[in-house]
Amino acid sequence: MPNEKSMPLMLCALMLLASLSGCFGNNIFIPEDKKGIPGGLTMACLSSAKYTSMVVEIDYESGYAPEQSSIDLLKTRLQEVCNKPNGIEVSLTETDFGQSGSWTADDVREKAWQHKSNDPQTGSTLYWQALFPSGGYSNNDVLGVAVDASTVAIFKDAVEDAEGPFFSRPSAEEIENSVLVHEYGHLLGLVNLVYKSPVDHEDEDHPGHSNNEDSVMYWAVESADLSNIITGELPDEFDNDDLNDLAGMLSGEIPVRDQLWLP
Repeated sequence: MPNEKSMPLMLCALMLLASLSGCFGNNIFIPEDKKGIPGGLTMACLSSAKYTSMVVEIDYESGYAPEQSSIDLLKTRLQEVCNKPNGIEVSLTETDFGQSGSWTADDVREKAWQHKSNDPQTGSTLYWQALFPSGGYSNNDVLGVAVDASTVAIFKDAVEDAEGPFFSRPSAEEIENSVLVHEYGHLLGLVNLVYKSPVDHEDEDHPGHSNNEDSVMYWAVESADLSNIITGELPDEFDNDDLNDLAGMLSGEIPVRDQLWLP
């Protein structure tokens, strides 16, 4: 019987078949390490039964700090869906990751856990983390990646390269805004990562993503070619199907799987 660490999550197998392995890293479910899969702390975020506050920890390499607009937008989107009566805070830390060049999902996960200020499930506070490292992902087409239940990475060099060719629209800042919310959407389990939506809004060619170009979970949002795929303004919010999925999971109407915590 293969070792659990060598067994890719079924989702990752699907992503590989869809040539989207960069969005979710291989071997992202490591039970003994309690890292979980993207979406593994969905209920911990949606519910206030145990975790009444939340901290978004952003660790960035010197010169790679996120735009303030990205921070503000992410906080707003999380406040719209996560029940945290004691508030959601954002903590920024300049960090030397000690790595340059190409990153893999394993690299992101390793560096993230080396630099986390707290375990994701600490007391009554939920901690989610975003890395903004120098360099890029091993798949050059990827702007951001979710690697476990509490960790994402955004690659600013790739984001800047994805800026629109005409009058810099969409701008790198607008792209970063959308990609950061998109990756945190994966931490919320969207789309169909830890549940099955009653509505058919998952793109059949891009598992884990929306087929609606007005949703921030639209498959092209994290692609380096997004400026050539999406016309008009980039989506930066969850659509009604996304929001209904989250509400259904919280209410219990939609069964949820692979959770590190349940109310």
